[in-house]
Amino acid sequence: MSVHTKIDPEERSRMARAFFRDGYNCCQSVLLAFQDIMDIPAEAIAGLASGFGGGMGRLREVCGAMSATTFIAGLIKPAVNPGNMDERTANYALVQQFAQKFREANGSIVCREILQLRADKKEPPVPSERTVEYYTNRPCERIIGNAAIIIAEELTRSNSPHRK
Repeated sequence: MSVHTKIDPEERSRMARAFFRDGYNCCQSVLLAFQDIMDIPAEAIAGLASGFGGGMGRLREVCGAMSATTFIAGLIKPAVNPGNMDERTANYALVQQFAQKFREANGSIVCREILQLRADKKEPPVPSERTVEYYTNRPCERIIGNAAIIIAEELTRSNSPHRK
């Protein structure tokens, strides 16, 4: 992935939140905010990320916005050769860095904990209706914005001419 333009974290945050308000899930929303630098068609991104809504298919596990940061980590620090332990270590280190920043910003990386849902409550696979109340009562839009900022700040750092 090559970034030729300055990335404004606040603008990427606004873009991700707008995609969420358009009905995309958390993972899709964050990834689509960076589609222009990934060289992947928007439809492919939306399809690949479609199962990560609701903490992976509404299982309420890892937050979709956090999952998006993991996808992007694979573009910033790809580990394409399973035998290259340096690449894998760099990728995992970036994922862990993203997770730490995500926890600091949102309290957890787990959807159920972020939404303060009971651990023993199984949810059906049917997505929630996107109503005014839905957007008012959930922290998802703010969390999506935070994830976009985390990614944009790392992209800016990783493309800095002064970075080793």
